[in-house]
Amino acid sequence: MSRIKLSININATKEKVWETLWTDSTYRQWTAPFTEGSYAESDWNEGSRIVFLTPSGEGMFSVIERKIPNKQMSFRHLGEIKNGVDEPKDWDEATENYYLEEKNGVTELVVEMGSTEDFEQHLRNTFPKALEILKRICEQ
Repeated sequence: MSRIKLSININATKEKVWETLWTDSTYRQWTAPFTEGSYAESDWNEGSRIVFLTPSGEGMFSVIERKIPNKQMSFRHLGEIKNGVDEPKDWDEATENYYLEEKNGVTELVVEMGSTEDFEQHLRNTFPKALEILKRICEQ
């Protein structure tokens, strides 16, 4: 399992960044570099199931392991969804963690992920593009 860590400074409050990260309409915008039209479904509570889906309904299912509003959101990815069916995977460290810290109206967003080696390069190429879109939306 590979570990990836990215960060970006956003000229917005942590509350604004948090809202932009997890509100459906803006989530769909900043995640477009991964798959146009991708979205998430969840009640967004700690311990709850979350699914990350493409417009065709394929994707991943995960659990929200940690949620501290305006500070941290952590997912553990458990498997893939294919043809509407959960396919559990043995992804020991397939995690996705978002940390927000604000200083003087600038929020540093740190994203740490564990990825399978075959998906690592895709994440390294695509996630920075997604974070730039997130920054643009937050700073409007």
